[in-house]
Amino acid sequence: MPLEIKRLKIVVFAGYSCNNRCRFCVGSEKRALPEKSTGELLREVAEARRQGAGVLELIGGEVTIRPDFLKIVAAAKKMGIQEVVTATNGRIFADKAFAAAAVKAGLDSIIFSVHGPDAGTHDALTCAPGSFEQLKKGLANLKALGFRRINGNTTVVKQNFRRLPEIARFYAARRIRNVEYIFVDPNYGGAMSEFDELVPRISLAAPWMRKALAIGRDAGFRQWKVRYVPLCHFKGYFDQISEMNERRLFSTQHWAPDFKNTDAIVSRQQVARRKTERCLGCAAYKICEGIWNEYLRRFGDKELKPLKSL
Repeated sequence: MPLEIKRLKIVVFAGYSCNNRCRFCVGSEKRALPEKSTGELLREVAEARRQGAGVLELIGGEVTIRPDFLKIVAAAKKMGIQEVVTATNGRIFADKAFAAAAVKAGLDSIIFSVHGPDAGTHDALTCAPGSFEQLKKGLANLKALGFRRINGNTTVVKQNFRRLPEIARFYAARRIRNVEYIFVDPNYGGAMSEFDELVPRISLAAPWMRKALAIGRDAGFRQWKVRYVPLCHFKGYFDQISEMNERRLFSTQHWAPDFKNTDAIVSRQQVARRKTERCLGCAAYKICEGIWNEYLRRFGDKELKPLKSL
């Protein structure tokens, strides 16, 4: 069987400005940093193409609120980038004209961030009243245009982990085939400063994350995944672990206004997450990235349970 050739994925952060103010945002303390200029972004797109990037992901903050967003997308496609992706809170796609222009510009896929199954939960986390209704309208507009490459992600926090099955049904009803349930990163930003209010125990959140994956499986969606979790809580779901999929398929770089990370996968394992002595002897030791450093500092490692078999 031939080996899969990894694709180069370059994630370009345009800046940290956003029309939401999500409580858990990893970049919440960076919102005042200057945004990249149009010229800077065009040069980075050209450099990504020169390096052979197969995937270019444009993110923020909220990159879609930039006046030059569509220009950057169109330029990337004109330069020959195979897949241009954006991650978004979805609000601007409530404008039918913008949604149509984004599709025309050549946007290949869009990742919508859905943090609750209803306005009460979602809007309380985004701190933006009306954001859930705009997100839903944006999804509907793209569907009406015949755009099908819509993905989803949900940050898992105390306020929504018990609602994950409902969020899963929200995705399933809209036939969202690729979804990530992302265990919140408390190393930086809002989740670090509000750790006690936002960060759940993994032992409490994991069963609900598994229920969400099971709903996807039952609906025929095997591309639903969980991210940033210790594998001991997900036996039987190893084919739905984002990091394992990412390591197999991609080499990933992050280019932000304040840093440049040319190997995001390796640095995450070396700097952001770790395993402990309790993990020694676990059957998944070599393939697991452990859990967030700040989580271990606050909660310890007693929830980590070494697996006897895969």
